[in-house]
Amino acid sequence: MKKIYNFSGEQAVRNYTIPDLFKLKGKKKLTQINVKNSIETKIAVEANIDLLITGYNIVKEIRNIAKNKFITAAIPFTKFKTNDEILSASLEALENGADAVYTARSPRVVEYLSNESVPVMAHLGLIPRKSIITGGLRAFGKTSEEALSLLKSFKQMENAGAFSVEAEVIAEKTLGFISQNCNLITISLGSGNNGDVNYLFMDDICGENKDLPKHAFSFAKVYKLRDKIYSEKLKAVKKFSKKAKTNNFVPQNKIVQINSTNLGIFKKKAIKILNNK
Repeated sequence: MKKIYNFSGEQAVRNYTIPDLFKLKGKKKLTQINVKNSIETKIAVEANIDLLITGYNIVKEIRNIAKNKFITAAIPFTKFKTNDEILSASLEALENGADAVYTARSPRVVEYLSNESVPVMAHLGLIPRKSIITGGLRAFGKTSEEALSLLKSFKQMENAGAFSVEAEVIAEKTLGFISQNCNLITISLGSGNNGDVNYLFMDDICGENKDLPKHAFSFAKVYKLRDKIYSEKLKAVKKFSKKAKTNNFVPQNKIVQINSTNLGIFKKKAIKILNNK
């Protein structure tokens, strides 16, 4: 653990600083997952995940749980249009507890943020939001030409000031060569075992959905539990629906009783009141 001052100027402790990550490059494999709420964050912390990535707008919630973890805040691709808007959102995320920001924007945007001392994780390879431009959901770096193009893109991000790159669905050996020849922390998402950090989505790790992305794999089948819960809830509601249409719906031990004496007094007085109308 390292003592730091966070971007709000408060004393804090982190499991890694950015120089620590570079010292471990090629020596120790790290882990990263995305978290979307406090429950997922608690799971990640208890499972000793090294790095977390989350939405820029929930950083405070995540930091409140993962007090010492290195957290990257994802800046939405289309929500913020201008460099100034992206910078403003990035600074807000850092002020709320993030240690870095993620963007899938161009090297020019990365350079703009980096020049303002914002630590930036870039994104290369398959960028799903740009798949209409790049030919659909496919792997990258399988040909010599595309591998060379990727190398150039990684170097562009490095020169722009990024400290890391999410490398998504890139041929394993291509990423391995690039990682060895770039001063970047490479975060492998579906790109084999040659990245500095292994990254999967929480939903994929847990098997939240039956159909996984082609590059992903799971360690559980939570969707089966969810299907079971749905089935049990449906069964219970159907029983309620049928029983509630009868006159003996509520069990005797759940009914509030009035004894016969008080009931008799009540009825006698009630009749007088009703007859006086």
